[in-house]
Amino acid sequence: MFKAILVNKDDQGYRAELAQVDEASLPEGEVKVKVLYSTLNYKDGLAITGKGPVVRSFPMVPGIDFAGEVVESTSPDFKAGDMVLLNGWGVGENHWGGLSQMARVKAEWLIPLPKGFTAKQALAIGTAGYTAMLCVMALQSHGLKPSDGEVLVTGAAGGVGSFAIALLSKLGFKVVASTGRLSETAYLNQLGAAEVIDRAALSAPGKPLAKERWAAVVDSVGSHTLANACAQTKSDGAVAACGLAQGMDFPSTVAPFILRGITLYGINSVTVPRAKRIAAYEQLSKLVDLKTLDEISHEINLADAVQYAEKLMAGDLRGRVIVNVNQ
Repeated sequence: MFKAILVNKDDQGYRAELAQVDEASLPEGEVKVKVLYSTLNYKDGLAITGKGPVVRSFPMVPGIDFAGEVVESTSPDFKAGDMVLLNGWGVGENHWGGLSQMARVKAEWLIPLPKGFTAKQALAIGTAGYTAMLCVMALQSHGLKPSDGEVLVTGAAGGVGSFAIALLSKLGFKVVASTGRLSETAYLNQLGAAEVIDRAALSAPGKPLAKERWAAVVDSVGSHTLANACAQTKSDGAVAACGLAQGMDFPSTVAPFILRGITLYGINSVTVPRAKRIAAYEQLSKLVDLKTLDEISHEINLADAVQYAEKLMAGDLRGRVIVNVNQ
């Protein structure tokens, strides 16, 4: 038996609770892992609270990422004792995830724990930091340089936003952070934001084309915020979009793309091939200051995950929430 957050939907309604689970209930997979840490991400908040239809089957263990130690493996890629990391692949949505003391998954979903990081540090980065790195890599592939001008980061106080600010700042870019929580200005400045603006300046319907300001954008918000960010991006600039906190819609026009030649990069962190995942973590190992991880993240126990998911969906959390599943 092991402990896990279990999400159910039946005649009693939708609910998530800490439960004792039999190992025989684990789904199929080549590798069984003793989970050490997981995290709370936006998708996990949706899964636990039921505020979004992300869970595909019930019962479900949420948790879209985890780090832990291999217990059993029928795959030649991993053996008992190996430390491994997982981000994405539909885990926590249609396959039991990481908010659990035990997991069984496909070997192809795992990568070795990145060098230079402990399991806790890798999860302080987690899917949010890894996604932010993929966004930065897209902007780098576009040829973006610090001399090109300001980079906008939306949803700045969240996990992706926090890491995007820290990474871009470390690379020498002038970062402008957009947030609905101006009370977090000192935190965002500490991460490296040169300026903090109210998200209200971007979240309402805007013009198809606006005054050019941003050399590039990392957006985790979507909807009108993404549309306005594109409308304000300089000619030949780039926007990396990875989230939909404001909405899935994109109320824009083709004007920024045709008249200014901007590029919109869609960042899908869920099914990225293993080689690109490893490359992203290699860059993270060079760019992430371990002190920054302490500033961005804080740790909770598995029993607190449901309560903190409610706080996450209410916008009352900043940065990263690491879940110690064995406490």
